Amino acid sequence: MQDEKFKPIAVSPPSANPWLFRLRCLIDLQLGTIVQYLRPGMAALSGKVLDVGAGESPWREWLPATASYQGLDVGNAGEFGMHPDRKDITYYDGTVMPFADATFNGALCIEVLEHTEDPELCVAEMARVLADHATLLLSVPWSARRHHIPHDYHRFTRERLEALLSNHAFERIDIAERGNDVAAIASKLVVLTVRLVPRRVTVHALWTTPLALLCAPLTVAFIGAAWMSMALGLGSREDPLGYFVRARRIARTAS
Repeated sequence: MQDEKFKPIAVSPPSANPWLFRLRCLIDLQLGTIVQYLRPGMAALSGKVLDVGAGESPWREWLPATASYQGLDVGNAGEFGMHPDRKDITYYDGTVMPFADATFNGALCIEVLEHTEDPELCVAEMARVLADHATLLLSVPWSARRHHIPHDYHRFTRERLEALLSNHAFERIDIAERGNDVAAIASKLVVLTVRLVPRRVTVHALWTTPLALLCAPLTVAFIGAAWMSMALGLGSREDPLGYFVRARRIARTAS
């Protein structure tokens, strides 16, 4: 198995350190563009909400008072840098979700689908446990390095997401590109710069340190250009950071 030298950092609840979270959203363009869509989407949820692949439950605090939270994650969540002992999360084997049909009024699935070995089953299970007309909020990466190795299995295009959801009882599927090609380049530069910064004094550091110093100002410039281009609607959306999806569970046919 390939060693993952630069592991993703688990997302903590924003209230744990609001300023650090804002700074991370500014630099981590994947996270920043997810938050742009997720927070307003969550404000419209109500009733029982399922968080699929809950991790550290960072988004729980953004639910309105009219909603109640239920997390769901795999039993080997520790392999993803999570703490698999939270009382607000149910742990399972990643196949059939341990809930009855039509239990939930909404669901989140944020940067999880690419880590499921069988995305068809995952989407079908979300449809099963969602009530009629329930809302699903989902995000996936597109321009992203392999991460959480060896549990990174898929990348989804807009067309694949629409087919996957429509084939499993979802309608009103609204898919938005997160970021553009400028943001994708900026995100790659952030990862490259961080990776080049030496963790200890070695011969290897003799060439990575000068490169890191050269990359740092370019990275900062591209981060600024990325946010500016997104604000102005510039750049190509055919090479985004990822996608954000809002969909509705189709009403079941009366028997």
